[in-house]
Amino acid sequence: MSEPITLNVGGKLYTTSLSTLTSFPDSMLGAMFSGKIPSKKDRQGNCFIDRDGKIFRYILNFLRTSHLDLPEDFQEMGLLRREVDFYQIQPLIEALQEKEVELSKAEKNAMLNITLDQKTQTVHFTVREAPQIYSLSSSNMEVFSANIFSTSCLFLKLLGSKLYYCFNGNLSSISSYLQDPNHLTLDWVASVEGLPEEEYTRQNLKRLWVVPDNKQINSFQVFVEEVLKIAMSDGFCIDSSHPHTSDFMNNKIIRLIRYK
Repeated sequence: MSEPITLNVGGKLYTTSLSTLTSFPDSMLGAMFSGKIPSKKDRQGNCFIDRDGKIFRYILNFLRTSHLDLPEDFQEMGLLRREVDFYQIQPLIEALQEKEVELSKAEKNAMLNITLDQKTQTVHFTVREAPQIYSLSSSNMEVFSANIFSTSCLFLKLLGSKLYYCFNGNLSSISSYLQDPNHLTLDWVASVEGLPEEEYTRQNLKRLWVVPDNKQINSFQVFVEEVLKIAMSDGFCIDSSHPHTSDFMNNKIIRLIRYK
């Protein structure tokens, strides 16, 4: 047995052996610990790798056992995929691909339920008419809310890759607001004619966009159309038994189902 080696991965310490770290010579770790790539040291003299320390446990366990073991409630597949890509352990890459296919099949039966709400509020803002001349103006603004629940975590991640908030002049994926893997709440506003761009930021007003089409969602009709397009491309269909036809046509409730 080789002498134990302590690694500092993103601030988290792991102890293993040189033979484990070099079990796949063509990988990034194999190159680092065979001397092909220079390694960094922390203040205690431990080998330092500036990557996610929590996720590294799954990488290291694969090196030890050649099996990818994940907990049943594991919710960080995207992060794990990026870390696996960095370490370039080919058998692990293949094992992760098999695991993702397995999870995808397990999620084929799924339900998607969206409850929509809309209200009108008055927004007040100042308009600069000339240097040092401002006037107070007001306008009605449509405010939208969508509560989205799906038994498929993968579908919500897909939705998050298509819908983006526009705020402070930047687009950000709604997936960053996905705190519960099965539930997502969206709140946004329609654009108001004459409202200066800086007022959206000052009043904390987010708008919603669909990418890569670069289409702004200014109504529930457009929102429903886009969500249906994304959901049906993922195998969902409209549940004929629920909701009531009038609710669906009035954009209050959307319920879709997916079968194997």
